[in-house]
Amino acid sequence: MGLDNGKYVRYTPEQVEALERLYHDCPKPSSLRRQQLIRECPILSNIEPKQIKVWFQNRRCREKQRKEASRLQAVNRKLSAMNKLLMEENDRLQKQVSHLVYENSYFRQQTQNTTLASTDNSCESVVTSGQHHLTPQNPPRDASPAGLLSIAEETLTEFLSKATGTAVEWVQMPGMKPGPDSIGIIAISHGCTGVASRACGLVGLEPTRVAEILKDRPSWYRDCRAVDVLNVLSTGNGGTIELLYMQLYAPTTLAPARDFWLLRYTSVMEDGSLVVCERSLNNTQNGPSMPPVQNFVRAEMLPSGYLVRPCEGGGSIIHIVDHIDLEPWSVPEVLRPLYESSMLLSQRTTLAALRQLRQISLEITQPNVTGWGRRPAALRALGQRLSRGFNEAVNGFADEGWSMIESDGIDDVTVHVNTSPGKLMGTIQTYANGFPSMSNAVLCAKASMLLKNVPPAILLRFLREHRSEWADSGVDAYAAAAVKAGPSSLPVSRGGCFGGQVILPLSQTIENEEFMEVIRLENMAQYRDDVIMPSDIFLLQVCNGVDENAMGTCAELIFAPIDASFSDDAPLLPSGFRIIPLDSKSDASSPNRTLDLASTLEVGPNNKQCGDRNNGSVKSVMTIAFQFAFEIHLQESVAVMARQYVRSIISSVQRVALALSPSPIGSHVSLRPQHSAPEGQTLARWICQSYRFFLGVDLLKTVAEESDSLLKTLWQHSDAVLCCSLKELPVFTFANQAGLDMLETTLIALQDITLEKIFNDNGRKTLFAELPQIMQQGFGYLEGGVCMSSMGRPISYERAVAWKVMNEDEDVHCLCFMFSNWSFV
Repeated sequence: MGLDNGKYVRYTPEQVEALERLYHDCPKPSSLRRQQLIRECPILSNIEPKQIKVWFQNRRCREKQRKEASRLQAVNRKLSAMNKLLMEENDRLQKQVSHLVYENSYFRQQTQNTTLASTDNSCESVVTSGQHHLTPQNPPRDASPAGLLSIAEETLTEFLSKATGTAVEWVQMPGMKPGPDSIGIIAISHGCTGVASRACGLVGLEPTRVAEILKDRPSWYRDCRAVDVLNVLSTGNGGTIELLYMQLYAPTTLAPARDFWLLRYTSVMEDGSLVVCERSLNNTQNGPSMPPVQNFVRAEMLPSGYLVRPCEGGGSIIHIVDHIDLEPWSVPEVLRPLYESSMLLSQRTTLAALRQLRQISLEITQPNVTGWGRRPAALRALGQRLSRGFNEAVNGFADEGWSMIESDGIDDVTVHVNTSPGKLMGTIQTYANGFPSMSNAVLCAKASMLLKNVPPAILLRFLREHRSEWADSGVDAYAAAAVKAGPSSLPVSRGGCFGGQVILPLSQTIENEEFMEVIRLENMAQYRDDVIMPSDIFLLQVCNGVDENAMGTCAELIFAPIDASFSDDAPLLPSGFRIIPLDSKSDASSPNRTLDLASTLEVGPNNKQCGDRNNGSVKSVMTIAFQFAFEIHLQESVAVMARQYVRSIISSVQRVALALSPSPIGSHVSLRPQHSAPEGQTLARWICQSYRFFLGVDLLKTVAEESDSLLKTLWQHSDAVLCCSLKELPVFTFANQAGLDMLETTLIALQDITLEKIFNDNGRKTLFAELPQIMQQGFGYLEGGVCMSSMGRPISYERAVAWKVMNEDEDVHCLCFMFSNWSFV
């Protein structure tokens, strides 16, 4: 029955083993490859090539079914856990509704029974009320072990009432939708003391591992400067009480930093859940205390913490509550929304904790698929060092060696100098070993400014993609090289010597809220011995907050000079920008607005996306800080240069903000002259029209050609759409979001990728064979195969179609490719 009618073959174990080896090397062999396999393996000589083809088809089908079954099982576990979480959330909301209905009835009855009192009684009531507030509500607590245990148990009860009950009136955060693959269920406080944020989510880590990560707050909370454990007490129920002192950085130069004196209680509940809860110790007696610290304002943490429950099938269900009072009275009135915004708290603290857990979980379960590459821990550490260095520069703490230089008569720019910069490098290495020996000091020039009508994400993306609009190439070269220069040869503005910027993607987090990249500044003019020496400069850069859908988040662009042989332990001098919205209620950003996709940014009357939905009032505070290494005897000259440089950046940012704002003045400003390249909307129309002309079907069936959403729909198309030029060496000029994700690049760096680079040898042969036919008949199909991303990762695709893109004059503008069902191998 082995070869009956050619329909069925019973393979021997040896033949199956040989075929499995061949499948591992090449899961989809061509007909020539299959015939070669039969010749090379005598054990397969009695099997026809057609049967070999069928075996490989069946094997691929079984592999696909196995992967799909595994994926569905994982999704089912997630859905079951999320369903349990949603049911608990529904029960909590029903309790909250019942509680609110009862309160409403009670207050209505009280209002109906209230009568007007006499003036004397009113005065007496006022006096009595005032005396009542003078009475301390929380008398001092004993700080003995028994007293601390009492405080800990009380903290645990209050925290659980917030995490699973109705102690705080929670409101769902706009834009956050629950689901098995989402970040979690996010809620923010309403009408309570201070600001509070609550989150529920699923993570693929065991409870003890979750607690270990979250307790190490400096590793994931970028605003946390230090957490010192001053005392540890064990409790009789197996729990642990810790006395902590925590410092937080100030987000801007306009406000002091915050610190906390805390009690942290770790315990295990009867159902196996792990609880870590915290609160401020601000009313104890006969026990250890933390006196006020210079440059810090003592803030209060109300009962907060983490409830971690084991999940069936592995992983954990986590409830996070952050509830703090940041003492907003201590900052200028214009900045108080920063300290009274539950949205900002959730974005900077609560979501940061969930994202850290999800990132580490992904790195453990899928070490080869994570967006952070092969060394996720090292790259995370670099990002942490960049943020920490920038925060240290913004705050300028005296215990780190910073001291202020007298102003030049204008208070817009503050300058600090550090003559012992070895402290800035921590335990990495001494400063002199990392920078040239002549650079024995660091100077930081910083300033904060208020902005209106410009969403932080839009402004930051422009600063990232259009560096030449604000940067001075001479100062960039100086900061990167830290060369020894006299006052007369210090770098100054030299128009036209900016050589260009190339963005090289390095890594990104799972939620794509932060990405790391290397910036190459090409042909930068450096002056050495009165000779211009062009060379490339490299910057390590971290960017976050460019997602316009994220509510209430801040945007940061932080970078530091590195050399081509950059190592993990090299010292960094971070500089950059931080933009924080002041009014969290305004959502001025359009969900899908993109900067000009043809490398221009023309701001015209139709560009209304950045207008505020609430009467055009978007306020934010922008903090700028730049650091320079220099020789100590050049301090005065470098200070003058740094002030001038930061002031020029302020002027450029104001000009950019004016152009990006929807105001009548900004609506007629063009940041760049209009180039001959078509704008995004025109290019999208050409792509769709040409596709319909050559292939006879619509690329985007539900969108009208003249609709403003044409580009938006093409940008969000699930298949990768890429355009390349028709030059002798074709390079890519445009890609939609799927295309950028496939090539692991950005719109700017895309223009450095040639067409032949993304194909392997077989793909190039197929492309060159089909290209004449594509140019002759206007379109062509490419069989499924493998191509390469800009980071060298193989990408499999099921099919690709190519067609000519014609302009209004019926001339060929470019060649467009669309890759269907692509995935990383």
